[in-house]
Amino acid sequence: MDGRGFMFPVDTTIGKDGRMHTVSRAYAPATAQLRITMYDIDSEYFGIYGGYGEGLGEFRWPTGMASDQNGNVYVSDELNNRINVFSHEGDPIKYWGDPGSSEGELNGPSGIVFDSDENLFVADHMNNRIQKFTKDGNYIFSFGDKGQDALNMPWGVFVSGDGFVYAADWGNDRIVKYDSSGDFIRSFGSRGSRKGQFKNPSGVAVDKDGNIYVTDWGNERLEILDKNGNFIESLRGQATISKWADEYFDGNYEEAEPRSRSNLEPDPIQFGGVPHEESAHIEKLFWGPTSVKLDNDGKVYVTESNRHRVQIYERTG
Repeated sequence: MDGRGFMFPVDTTIGKDGRMHTVSRAYAPATAQLRITMYDIDSEYFGIYGGYGEGLGEFRWPTGMASDQNGNVYVSDELNNRINVFSHEGDPIKYWGDPGSSEGELNGPSGIVFDSDENLFVADHMNNRIQKFTKDGNYIFSFGDKGQDALNMPWGVFVSGDGFVYAADWGNDRIVKYDSSGDFIRSFGSRGSRKGQFKNPSGVAVDKDGNIYVTDWGNERLEILDKNGNFIESLRGQATISKWADEYFDGNYEEAEPRSRSNLEPDPIQFGGVPHEESAHIEKLFWGPTSVKLDNDGKVYVTESNRHRVQIYERTG
């Protein structure tokens, strides 16, 4: 796969002028596809950047993305244990971070997010904590790894407009809310597949009304809760064919013809209510949703790894 498209994407950030940046993690035999793709909501393609390795502008297991107020793009790297920084155009600027478990060190950094003061919160996945840094990588404080409410392999992290910090606590199947100082407030959810429950939540975001959006990775869905954690809605996915895919099939008959004869929406009853099996066989559904992001125009962006795409929705209400 060259040019447009993704290969096992894991996160997306909306940067300067609405430009979208999606990072593909690819897989071991296809490290050339480990990269970031730049495009906009109208499918205009601006190019790619990044690549596999340990040098400047390279990563080995990218996971989280965030953009600062200047449009620079920050990418966490779980294997290199660092944060990479690129310009809005994809030019590498620097990286920072050291491996370890002491204060300010990283062990599998995953989700990242900026607060209103441009400090970067990092879900320090394997150290079971959230760490706060300046945008230049200077350590401020950490939290979440002590006491009975300790995190277990947090993946996603979000800071709301009023300063509350939300963590997708992957190993504990819940969302945890902290104040701006990192003090525990409460948690939402428990393990399961019913309304308001989760199986390994991977991403979290909060809108201006306090509604909480969660990519429920193990249940192949997006869960929406109100500010008190009460269930509002669950989405399984309603994807359509993208402009890029349309153009690809127009030029590749050997792919388009058998696809035209395939049943892309079989009756889900045959899959016994197993979300993974449903998503693996029904094309429109989320399959491996890893990240949820919100923009200022009322749109919700869900990056789904196993179908190599981003689904975009309009928020209602």
